Order: sequence, then structure tokens, then C-alpha cells
Amino acid sequence: MTKQVQQLDQVVIRFAGDSGDGMQLTGDRFTQETASYGNDLSTLPNFPAEIRAPAGTLPGVSSFQLHFADHDILTPGDTPQVLVAMNPAALRANVADLEAGATIIVDTHDFTGRNLARAGYAENPLEDGSLDSFHVHAFDLTALTVASVKEFGLSRKDAARAKNMFSLGLLSWLYGRPVDSTRAFLEQRFAKVPDIRDANLAAFNAGWNFGETTEGFAVSYEIKPAPMQGGRYRNISGNLALSYGLVAASVRSGLPLFLGAYPITPASDILHELSKHKRFGVVTFQAEDEIAGIGAALGASYGGSLGVTTTSGPGISLKSETIGLAVSLELPLVVVDVQRGGPSTGLPTKTEQSDLLQAMFGRNGEAPVAIVAPQSPGDCFDAALEAARIAVTYRTPVLLLSDGYLANGSEPWLLPDVETLPMIEPKFADRPNHETETGDHAFWPYQRDPQTLARAWAIPGTAGLEHRIGGLEKADGHGNISYEPANHDLMVRTRQAKIDRIADTIPALEVDDPSGEASLLVLGWGSTYGPIGSACRRLRQQGHQVAQTHLRHLNPFPSNLGDVLRAYDTVVVPEMNLGQLSLLLRARFLVDVISYNQVRGQPFSASELEDVFTVTLKEMHS
Repeated sequence: MTKQVQQLDQVVIRFAGDSGDGMQLTGDRFTQETASYGNDLSTLPNFPAEIRAPAGTLPGVSSFQLHFADHDILTPGDTPQVLVAMNPAALRANVADLEAGATIIVDTHDFTGRNLARAGYAENPLEDGSLDSFHVHAFDLTALTVASVKEFGLSRKDAARAKNMFSLGLLSWLYGRPVDSTRAFLEQRFAKVPDIRDANLAAFNAGWNFGETTEGFAVSYEIKPAPMQGGRYRNISGNLALSYGLVAASVRSGLPLFLGAYPITPASDILHELSKHKRFGVVTFQAEDEIAGIGAALGASYGGSLGVTTTSGPGISLKSETIGLAVSLELPLVVVDVQRGGPSTGLPTKTEQSDLLQAMFGRNGEAPVAIVAPQSPGDCFDAALEAARIAVTYRTPVLLLSDGYLANGSEPWLLPDVETLPMIEPKFADRPNHETETGDHAFWPYQRDPQTLARAWAIPGTAGLEHRIGGLEKADGHGNISYEPANHDLMVRTRQAKIDRIADTIPALEVDDPSGEASLLVLGWGSTYGPIGSACRRLRQQGHQVAQTHLRHLNPFPSNLGDVLRAYDTVVVPEMNLGQLSLLLRARFLVDVISYNQVRGQPFSASELEDVFTVTLKEMHS
């Protein structure tokens, strides 16, 4: 009998299981299927921090959440409408996030007394009534998988590993996903091990067929493609987009890209990705530590390359001294900080926005740097381009503040036409730039561009442009070591003025205020863009007037930021820290912004911010 197909406009699904159950791969493949179908989507992978926590325990649970829709969406969703739980621990770790009426698909195979106790259950939740408010579909997915791959002669353990593909096939059927891409992926990934390849394909097909034939599911669902601007799209994560942005910056500047980095979660993917692009002249150096990584990158900049270093968490602390050196040398340097929970080692696999003040002030002496922050996974591409433009044009370190949510999350991304991307002009010095009192011509390394205040950048070895730079304070212009108080004051002020001049070439801050009559402005930065935008949409649909704006440039601020802040009666600033941007805004513009903060290692939900903004509106009108 043909089953009924029900139309939905959106759905949020979460896959959860042990870290060895392949939930990230399952979620990624489901995402790729969804992207190829044409839905708008947003994802939120959630990894355990432990490399291999004991099987069946809460610390070892790994999950992948996907929100997809037939319209434009901004977040991975507030609460899952469907939870796929591969064991008792996965159920217990995630069931509290579900609302009544949600669907739970659970593998019953591991619901034994021992495994239930290991997950913290006194009774079997499938039998004690605690799940009565949900639609529960309980199947022994492991046994079904083992039976479906029996012909390939695998051990039971190896056969059971294909249960993630069985569940993927089932969910692909349930939501009408195209499956050819997953089949092609499995054939390619396991091409050298035919038995494993064939077993995974068989399990995937068996999962699809199980959904089609079982009486457990009377309905399947369809979410139609979302209307999008014409062009070629791909699903992209923040770290991948950032990597591509750095390569594009290298191409558009004509500078070879050098990455000096030490592997650290969640920034390591950038090192892995850039190592694949040697055909673009990319050189990657996996250093022995964070200090060596940034030192090598700064040395590459001195030699005429686009020097980049990537890090996260405590790694940015170790790089601080060399960032200060780069400020003194006035050389281009892009420092990518994929922020994670801190302090110290903190929460390696969770997200946070707590490095803003360190980016602003975390060096000895007056050592100003530019700061740029992307707002979405795809926007990491543009933010990387912008960071490189500023670094090269103004001869300064630029800190690019991504975070774990952006780095691991993904969304559809419209592939740009590289020829339309802005050119970045290094403007290397190629001749002496100073005439001495005797009429001779000399090269002064601190001779400045009158518009940008950037110093001359000469590649070592260029005839006639021999020069010396270093960490000791230099005299303005000729660059000899100087201990003169007046010169130091001048150089400190000049380096600050150079950062301030960046505001001349960044766009004015735009405000999304459809009515033009809002008295409440919500201002964010970084990855809060999606939750803020979703919450503001919901409030506008309820008839409230709310304005939203978002900062990409955090140092310097856009030149019209003060006017924007003063144009609204109330300004709310949500941050995943204890109010770092709010502190800067209050100090700079004397505007008493309202700070809303949480540091849970998880992004805001749109519903949480909707409640916060609703309360603020009521207080404003009371």
C-alpha cells in the first residue's frame, strides 16, 4: 500500500549516540542529501570533549542537529522535533530538550539492565511511561542491520557498525531525501574494502526499505526546496569557508599563503583543509607549539607572504607576545581565533565569545590590532577576505574571531565569482623612498602612506632596500632604534591612528528596521546573528517593532555606530560571555546598553532571545 505523504514547511532532527556510532557522519550525509534537494538548512554538531569516553555513558554522547526548511532560516533550531537515539545514554542526554509531541526513534538493542544503569536510568524509560508525551518508535535497529548485511560474512561487531547507515536510510525515506549522493559517497569512501562498502550500502538500502514497508510509519514527509537566489550552491562549514576565503585572499592579492599552526580544537580543520591546496601555492607548517606557529607566520609576512596562524582557546594566549611583535614590526598577519569555552583548557568542543577583550587588550603596552568577526558559517569566507585586506593594506595584525558554533556548523553557500572579489594591493616598495640632506636616496622602512599610515613593505633581498626592523622601538621614518620619549609617544599614537583609519574603508553600519519606528535595537556580533535574527522575525510577526544590527568590525567600530546607538531608546546586546562588547560600547559611546549574557557552551536559542526581548519591550512600555 502506498503510504501517505504529508507536507511540512520545516523540521529539526537530532541524531545522537556514542562517539563511535558515527552520528557525525550520519548527520553530515543527511545534510548533504538535504542540500542537494534544495532546502535551506543550518546544522549544529555537538562533540564530546573526551577522546573516547566509556561506551554507553553520558560524557561519550555525540549528536548532530539539522534544521531544514522550505524557506529562509537562520539557526539549527531551538528544540528537535525528531530525536534518533542509538542507546540509553543518547536518549537520556537529549530527551530533556524535546517538547511534548516530538518523535523519538530509538534503537532498543542496548536497553539492557547494565546499559540502563550506566546511563543513569533506574527503570527502562521505554516501559515506565516517562516517554508517554512523545511519539516513540522503538526498533532493534542493530539486529535489523546485522541481518541486512549477513551475506557479507562480517563479524557481528563490524556488522553492527553499519547501524548508522541503516538509520540514515530510514530517515532518508521518512523525509524524502535524495539518496544517490550517499550511495556514491559510500562507494568511493570504502572502494578499497569491498565487503565494508557493500555492507554499508546494504544497510542503507535496508533502512530505506524498512521505512517503506514497516507498519511503524504510516506517513512520510516532504519539505519542498526553498526559494533561493540563482547560482551554484554547496553546503559549507565555517572552517571550510574560512579556509577558502584565505585561499581567495592569496589569489586576489598575488601573495603566497603561508599558514603556521599548531593543531587545536576546533581550529584544526583549517590546517587540514589548507594543506590540500598546494596547487594554489599554499604552504602549511604544522608547528611544534603555538609560539612556533605564529613566529613562522610572522617570518613569512616579513618575507613577503600572506602570513596566517590559527588557534583556539589557550592557544591565543601563547601567541600574544608575537602579536605584539607584529604590531611593532607593522607587518600583515591574520590571526584566526576559533573561540571555545574557557578559561584554560575549558570546554574544547563547546562554543563561546569570551576572547573579545583579550583580542582588544591582551598584549603588553599599547598594541592595537584590527578585529573582524563573521556572523554565519558561509560568512567566514567573506570575513577571511576582509581580514586579509585590512592586514595587507594597513600592515597590521588582524584577529579574526570565529567560534566553535560557526566553525562546525554549516549552511548553503552561493559560490562566488572569484573575478568579482575585491583586489588586495600589497604595494611592495620597489625603490628608495627618502632623499637625504646630501641628496642621496635611502630606504626608510617607517616611511608611511599618507592615506592609510601603513609603513613601506619591502621584501628582504630587494637591491637598495636593505633595512632593519625589530621589537625595540624604532624612530619614525628611518627606523633606527630610539629611546626618545617624544618619539615613542609619536609611534604609539601613530600605530593607534593607523587602526583608526581602517574605519574610512569599512561600510557604515546598516540597521534592519522595517517600520523605521522601532525604539528597541538589538545589536550583536559573531555567531549570535542567527538567533537574534530569528527572534526579531518572530516578534515582528507578532506586531512588535524591533530593529536589529550586527557588527563585523569590532576594532575599529564602524564610523556611524555611535549615531546608531543614540537613535534608539533601548539597546540590547546578547553575548555568549559576561558582557564584553557591552563594556566596550559603554566606555566608548557612553550609552547604557542592556547586556544579556550566558556562557553555557551552547549557542542562544531563538525562543530564549524572543522571551528576553519581549520582557524588554514590556518594561519599555510600562
